[in-house]
Amino acid sequence: MTDPTDTRDTGPRVGTPLWAFLAGITVIGFTALLVSMLRLDATGLVELAGTALFWVLAVLTILGELRPVMVSSAASVGGTYPSTMFTFAVLLHFGLPVAVLLQAVAVALNGVLTRKAWHRVMFNIAQSTLALTAAAVVLGAFGIVPSPAAPWEPGVPDLVPIALAGIAYFVTRATLVCGAVALHERRSIVRVLKATAGPQSLVYAALLGMAPLVVVVMDHSPGLVPLFVAPLAAVYFTATLSMRRDHQALHDELTGLPNRKLLIVSTEEALAEARQDERVGLFLLDLDRFKEVNDTMGHPVGDRLLQMVAHRLTHSVRPGDVVARLGGDEFAVLLPSIRDTHAAREVAARLRAALTEPVRLEGMTFDVDASVGIALYPDHAPDFELLLQRADVAMYLAKEGRTGVELYQPDKDRNSPERLTLLGDLRRAIDDRAAGGGELRLHYQPKVGLGSGAVQGVEALLRWRHPVHGTIPPSEFVPLAEQSYLMRQLTAYVIDEALAQAARWWHGGLRVQVSVNISARDLLDPALPEQLEVGLARYGLPPAAIQLEVTERILTGDQAYTETIKALATLGVPLSLDDFGTGYSSLIRLQRLAVSEVKIDASFVRRIADSADDDRIVRSIVDLVRSLGLRSVAEGVESDDVAMRLAEMGCDVGQGWLFGEPMPPAEVTAWLREHAGAPAATEYGYEPEVSHTG
Repeated sequence: MTDPTDTRDTGPRVGTPLWAFLAGITVIGFTALLVSMLRLDATGLVELAGTALFWVLAVLTILGELRPVMVSSAASVGGTYPSTMFTFAVLLHFGLPVAVLLQAVAVALNGVLTRKAWHRVMFNIAQSTLALTAAAVVLGAFGIVPSPAAPWEPGVPDLVPIALAGIAYFVTRATLVCGAVALHERRSIVRVLKATAGPQSLVYAALLGMAPLVVVVMDHSPGLVPLFVAPLAAVYFTATLSMRRDHQALHDELTGLPNRKLLIVSTEEALAEARQDERVGLFLLDLDRFKEVNDTMGHPVGDRLLQMVAHRLTHSVRPGDVVARLGGDEFAVLLPSIRDTHAAREVAARLRAALTEPVRLEGMTFDVDASVGIALYPDHAPDFELLLQRADVAMYLAKEGRTGVELYQPDKDRNSPERLTLLGDLRRAIDDRAAGGGELRLHYQPKVGLGSGAVQGVEALLRWRHPVHGTIPPSEFVPLAEQSYLMRQLTAYVIDEALAQAARWWHGGLRVQVSVNISARDLLDPALPEQLEVGLARYGLPPAAIQLEVTERILTGDQAYTETIKALATLGVPLSLDDFGTGYSSLIRLQRLAVSEVKIDASFVRRIADSADDDRIVRSIVDLVRSLGLRSVAEGVESDDVAMRLAEMGCDVGQGWLFGEPMPPAEVTAWLREHAGAPAATEYGYEPEVSHTG
């Protein structure tokens, strides 16, 4: 039941409150230890050391310090060591100096054997010395001052001073330990005491309560003292079984991290204690491409990878932050106190940086990455469930956009009431369009040859004029449709409308190719090729009359994409690769796919006159596309200077406001007839284009 979140061996920075606390208690505790040693009767100690009883007590104290009795899931506080029973008995019988000496030796040996950090060992010696000193002061107030030369045996009338001494011992030790933990984890000491004092007080009561019996046996039958190991073992194993059940209920079996149940408790505590000037952060992390590791290397290797990820995460957060595993390759990180969104992003970036270090398993090196979603209290949600749901929304935005880290954005939450209402309105608009309504319309933007000025086609851009909210940008409603069941219906409408308009142009003497943007999700629809085939036949159009624009995601090699692309190639419908340069394209797959055109993203094109880097990027893309025998199209052409530079580079086609803004069908038809004298688009084997967005 090792807790991977245990960072107590990490030394505090000099000058911090934790450093000051540990240093102060250590100095005070070792001063009390020195004073006790100076008061020790050397002659009495030598005589005591010559008895078998002394060495039996020493051995039992050392053994009792090796492994604690754990009764609380708050492992950062630690458990209760059985040595308490014997050191308290020595205090009662032989006095404070002998008790602190045995305790100090036992704690030091424990530190060496368990390889604890030196500052922890020093603090443990100090706090146990101060706890024994507090108990000795209480006993002294009742006139009880034992020594090796004058051992003390308690009687029935002495139960009250013994009980008070035990309370003083427990209160002192619990306060000092919980104070250190509270400062280490930046938590309230009251919260730490509430979580640990209750369970530990029961064990302390049992151990300290048996100490007077040990004293009686020591005084009358020293040889029977080892028999106390039996009830001690019973206490230990009973507590261990209880702790194991508690741990299993609140922790993940594979990684040892807190599970969802413990995360809920920790989050609710953090929310209850949050100050007005602070935020509580909840991160959701999902490993990218983890399924590939499981499928390729098997689940045992995947499990080891998850354990390594858990270790890296817990050692990349601050003490007091909670790393939990929610299941599969999904982790959560709770920040009980975070300054602002900027600080939250910094923590998320640090977590991703820790994960990106290569992992070597089974002789292979794995590159691990994760997508992180961030939600903050009270900015984004008032409770745990809503925080988790909104961190999940942000995480999927990071995964879909390949940005790595995303903060929750209400306008991109498809589950928000506003977006659900908008989704319902979009469904109504699609249904109304089928019944002859007019909220949804296609506008068309020309594509012009940069060298000849010939019309090379048009791109269809979907527009939605809401009866209440006015014009709604495609950037708002298209992603909403992509994340819902409406995308298929919306794509079907756009394709049918584009084919109908293309038919009007072609049969009217304007052989214009229309390009339609489709999403990666559309490519997963096996009915897409059939829909196009039926539509082309109905409107009497050749396959070249329409072109489909797809994103770079199709280059990932997903077999489902490949099958649809092959079917489209067989049908003869050309493909255009949109927004090239913004993703992670595989040039090998670009060459193998049935793509006839590559569109260079406007973010590069607009800056080529001002940025040497963007100029080099665009020039390289144009050269690459030409070497593959494909056509290059530059988006976002808005000035003559940019158009001239693109033409000089050898870019084939330009699209942007320089040539024409997106226009409704009547206006773009007039524009096309005005430019009909230009060379036909079919010289390039290419026709106009329709897009959902733009």
